[in-house]
Amino acid sequence: MNSHPNDPLHGYTLETIVTRLVEEYGWDELADRIRIRCFATDPSVKSTLTFLRKTPWARNKVETLFIETLDRQQQGLS
Repeated sequence: MNSHPNDPLHGYTLETIVTRLVEEYGWDELADRIRIRCFATDPSVKSTLTFLRKTPWARNKVETLFIETLDRQQQGLS
């Protein structure tokens, strides 16, 4: 899927990233891994997307976790 080796997020929308992280970890574990209220209090993909689009530091943390998760999955360490 990734035809841009310098951008591991190429081809993934923010919604896809959040959805896949929720599928992988669940809201509770995401709230433990990344301390942001939208994961811990009444979480939803919509509210998370709104927050992440306005908060670059939080979006960076979510994208970093997604990249680490992709790397781990590609190495067969799920």
